[in-house]
Amino acid sequence: MKFYNLITLSLIIFQLTLAIPIRRDYAQNITNVEYNDYEIEHINLLDNYLSECTVLLRKNGDFPLAENEKQIYLYGNGVRKTIKGGTGSGDVNSRSFDSIEDAFTKGGFEILSKDFIDEYDKVYIEAKEAFKIKVQSEVTDPMSLMGVVMPEPDYDIPYSKEGDVAIYVLSRISGEGNDRNAVKGDVYLTDTERSMILSLAEGFKKFMLVLNTGGAVDLSGLESVQNILVLSQLGVNTSKTLVDIVTGNKYPSGKLTTTWTKFEDYPTIGDFGEVDDTNYKEGIYVGYRYFDRSNVDVMFPFGFGLGYTDFEFNVDSANLNGEEFSVEATVKNVGEFKGKEVLEVYLSKPGTTLDEPYQILVNFNKSKELLPNEEDTIKISFKLSDFASYDTKSATFILDSGKYIVRLGNSSRNTKICGVIEVESRIEVRRVKNKMGHPGFEDYVPTIERKEEENLSEVPSFILDSSVIKEEIIPYDKEFEILEEVKLLSDEEKAQLVIGAYQDGPASVIGSSSIGVAGAAAETAQVAGLKPVYMADGPAGLRIAKDYYIDEYGAHSTEGSTPASMIEFLPDEIKAFFEARNPQPPENAEILHQYTTALPIGTALAQSWNREFAEVCGDIVGSEMEMFKVNLWLAPALNIHRSILCGRNFEYYSEDPFISGAFASSITSAVQKHKNVFATIKHFAVNNQETNRYLNSSNVSERALREIYLKGFEMAIKEAHPRALMTSFNLINGVHANENKELLMDILRNEFNFEGIVMTDWLVGLGTVTKYPQPTTYGIIKATGDLYMPGSKSDYESVLESLKNGNLSIEELEISASRVYKLAKEIEN
Repeated sequence: MKFYNLITLSLIIFQLTLAIPIRRDYAQNITNVEYNDYEIEHINLLDNYLSECTVLLRKNGDFPLAENEKQIYLYGNGVRKTIKGGTGSGDVNSRSFDSIEDAFTKGGFEILSKDFIDEYDKVYIEAKEAFKIKVQSEVTDPMSLMGVVMPEPDYDIPYSKEGDVAIYVLSRISGEGNDRNAVKGDVYLTDTERSMILSLAEGFKKFMLVLNTGGAVDLSGLESVQNILVLSQLGVNTSKTLVDIVTGNKYPSGKLTTTWTKFEDYPTIGDFGEVDDTNYKEGIYVGYRYFDRSNVDVMFPFGFGLGYTDFEFNVDSANLNGEEFSVEATVKNVGEFKGKEVLEVYLSKPGTTLDEPYQILVNFNKSKELLPNEEDTIKISFKLSDFASYDTKSATFILDSGKYIVRLGNSSRNTKICGVIEVESRIEVRRVKNKMGHPGFEDYVPTIERKEEENLSEVPSFILDSSVIKEEIIPYDKEFEILEEVKLLSDEEKAQLVIGAYQDGPASVIGSSSIGVAGAAAETAQVAGLKPVYMADGPAGLRIAKDYYIDEYGAHSTEGSTPASMIEFLPDEIKAFFEARNPQPPENAEILHQYTTALPIGTALAQSWNREFAEVCGDIVGSEMEMFKVNLWLAPALNIHRSILCGRNFEYYSEDPFISGAFASSITSAVQKHKNVFATIKHFAVNNQETNRYLNSSNVSERALREIYLKGFEMAIKEAHPRALMTSFNLINGVHANENKELLMDILRNEFNFEGIVMTDWLVGLGTVTKYPQPTTYGIIKATGDLYMPGSKSDYESVLESLKNGNLSIEELEISASRVYKLAKEIEN
């Protein structure tokens, strides 16, 4: 595509939006800002759990502070420029947000480093302008600057090197459109950051490093820093949560869901960030599966996290009932503070015919709050067949013969063997077919021997009765309904149903083009008297416009359709195109407001290891969807943290598929308890980089697909029954995910028994056009996709043309249209 067409397509964005003003009759006042009852309720609900998302990596007992310690030095880029979440479609418009500086002031602290903070602001402004000039001079395609993030600059500002209490807040932000970089100021610390942190750790009586980041940073070389807290990005109350933890009003109880270690420790077996083809040569060895199997001594392992207090755990009993293994354990608080502990269950497979990781997570549970010397009994169970391995040669999920060792621990590197399950001969659990093609390479198999096992003679041992597992054979013969009401529609109306509602002109790059709810992502077409289905982005809350006005045509968002953070470094003349499309309120127009609640980013939520909290978050989203008449939430997102460089990792939960599926299930179930509101799990599938995300092929083996990248989606679908699913932009083994009939019809609809709507991500013709073509409307519908989003007149015309030229049958169109019609009718009734 020529550059001119690319710019024209992506920049001339227009939106006409309608929204309902929020009620103000019960508004209350919080810190001189008028809040609604629902805002107060939702913020308070979050406040009960947010500290559970934070992970204490190191401690020496200096924190929490005493009540009389109210003078503090605050340093770092995150003190005044605190980050609540990432950029792009996940950015949520809460009413207000306090910086960490604000929160400590409100908490009664005297901040002794104001001069430093003020000087840093000046440095930051200068650095941002210089960075803008630099990146604009270096690129040939200005659109590649969408979502670009400036690395933290170096500087030389005087600061106090000695004192009583200091906190350094290190922030990093990433987001949609660009990946992170292994450079200083992003993955690595800058020279300034490293020097200051080490100096403060040495000179101050009490010092804490706080990480206000959405993903891992390389903390090597900071061995002398004795207090490190992963605050993460917690949404609306990020800063207050830090103050609560520092003062002891709350305590950290989170665990890592992605391994944090030196950047050089992360595997380079597979590709990352390639333009055309990204080869997932590492196969199933992602995250801790690689580190554990390769005996890498990581800094902070998967599942690790400390508390202000300390815990001991002991296995009380283990049992095998049929194929369900259960373990009961006692957790005791043996420290001096209250806290919560997480217990994690891992399974080591025998590796008789298939190479296997050292262990995989199979379940977890979190204790209640425990006072010093208090105990809690925790029960955890799993079914062995749920963790069968995929044998590509026979296209079967199998349990190999041999010993299955069950481990219980409070991190992946601190476990006790609690049971052994003996499988006497191979069991075929589910027979499918290889569907996804060959990636062009064989998966990596570690050459290092697996760890020697401990003495199992004193461990409870069980023999599995193989007859309790009945082999399932997938027939791939599901028939899809065509509604009589749809058959009666004209071809034009059927085509409208499968294309997102549009206006003349190009589509929005980031979803914000609804003509029914101000700032919502999109909606379905009004056909045959059907009311539209309204959609709004996530996943860190409900993303709709904050401000709007009403005229004789309805209500209009005052905001553009693309977040400011996405266009910050575009050339001024191109940026002007975006800004010129922002609706302009008439003179004397009353500006009305609607506010939603910013939740923790996905990674932070999963770090709580508390599915109850995921349900609370889902309930908040569901209630706000009801309030603002949104029907489909374009979340949760559960792609895998394959590389810490992925720009959207903050939206996703983990490097592990089980915890990803667990949290997606919990939040989806809670959202869908509300009337006429549903979740849309995304991005299906293998969406693990932002570089050329529209036209890059993720080349991956069938086994890795099924055990790592599809596993969480399968869990969420079978446990929570989401009513919608969004496909990813990328290709898989050379075929667009949204056009892949084997992925969508055979695996998703036949194997996983998904019954809902399948929509595309927002296809607007972008991408570095090199090896692979753009997807087609007819290809998507033939693959059992239902909605081509966000939709345009040319997309609509393409569907009709495909009917005429035979690329698309009327039955294929009617099947997709029927699913959209059925959902719209259900909501209407």
